Amino acid sequence: MIIGIDDTDSRKGMCTTYLCAVLVDDLKKYGEVSTPRLVRLNPCIPFKTRGNGAVSFEIKTNAEREAETKEIIRTQVSELSELREEGTNPGVVFIDSNVLNENREEKRGILKRFYENAVREVLTLEDAYGLISELHFDYFGLKNKRGLIGALAAASFLLLQRNYRKPDYYDFTYELIAYRQKERWGTPRVIDETSVWKADAATYPLTWDTVDRGEKKIVFAPHSPCPVLFGIRGDSIDAIYKTYKLIHTEPEERKMLFVTNQGTDFHLITPFMACEVMGQNAIKLETEKEKLRDYHSYILNGVVGSNPRTVEGGHVVFPLYLPEETRAGIECIAYEPTRGFRYIVRELRAGDAITAFGSLKKKTLNLEKIEVRKLNLVMEKNPRCEKCGRTMKSAGRLQGYRCKHCGTYHADKAKEVIERVLEEGLYEVPPVARRHISKPLIRMQMRMGGAGKKIHPSR
Repeated sequence: MIIGIDDTDSRKGMCTTYLCAVLVDDLKKYGEVSTPRLVRLNPCIPFKTRGNGAVSFEIKTNAEREAETKEIIRTQVSELSELREEGTNPGVVFIDSNVLNENREEKRGILKRFYENAVREVLTLEDAYGLISELHFDYFGLKNKRGLIGALAAASFLLLQRNYRKPDYYDFTYELIAYRQKERWGTPRVIDETSVWKADAATYPLTWDTVDRGEKKIVFAPHSPCPVLFGIRGDSIDAIYKTYKLIHTEPEERKMLFVTNQGTDFHLITPFMACEVMGQNAIKLETEKEKLRDYHSYILNGVVGSNPRTVEGGHVVFPLYLPEETRAGIECIAYEPTRGFRYIVRELRAGDAITAFGSLKKKTLNLEKIEVRKLNLVMEKNPRCEKCGRTMKSAGRLQGYRCKHCGTYHADKAKEVIERVLEEGLYEVPPVARRHISKPLIRMQMRMGGAGKKIHPSR
């Protein structure tokens, strides 16, 4: 039986991964329990709590104990969820592990679409109810039960990953999460930062986003009053546990390793053309006429329309002209919390060909990465008079340039080849500003083996 759970936490406390860890540990006496999954859903959803994560795990037990197992799960979800908080609406889905035995391809396709849409689109509770009814899944929920969406998506991720011929059908990473003793919840975390820096130096890049060297901060521990002490992310289980052993902190209550879609960029959609950078991690919208929509994340190829400008609050903004057939442009923004990434964005110039990666909100693309594909090395400016050396003035729209002193005329602007500080390649926001699901460039660099595109990982 596969169990999916979501929406048990709030901004004031609790964590759905903690509830999952408690259940996984408690249920081991009832049967064999799998490594749990941690699935990050659409990061743009406005009613999310923190990281918009749902969890799932599988337990192999006999039919007599299945009912007892379900009752334990219902009880724990009811007792541990932050039910007093308005935005907490738990949902639990129970799926028979043999669900794909009949009509395999049809059911696989249904679950595949639901999982992918939960990460990339905006689903409704009715969408979840429809699938639960169609496939006859058992479920449990509290309050408005909105958590059924994430619970069903997380359960689908586990089921698909397990049943496809390739175990890595979806890109995945790992996270080892350590949890605090209950009496410490809500108090400042005690972590020996020196040991964290040493651990990062010993295992990076097989582990990543443990520290932010540019900001001189550790970033693997939250600041909220939740049960999480810290989380170590990476591509190697051995490296993750090596990091864990090197770090000194307050006593923990328990720890749990998760398989996760974090660090994969699976939320990104490519609307107008295939993107060489992200490969199968990006999907393409059905038609070029498809409109860009708020609360979705995109990969957009285009040309910088004008030099970036810094606006109130320290945010950096520029227009991106999209491919000609779309007849559209979009504003891109690097917010102040992206820190040094803004310095990269400020180095862009009108005419640079780039790919922008980010999430759309209020018709503005919030940048997560950029790829500088081709730099504009030519600067156009008003020509100088060949007689007196003065800068010519425009003679009017499409009428060339004229020197008011000498009367000389030039039809076009002068072009000057300039040197650029900025290099071509991929750039990203620093770890302090990175979303859980965004792929760190170091993962891309490791997979590409240094070949192809130039990559500038942020540390």
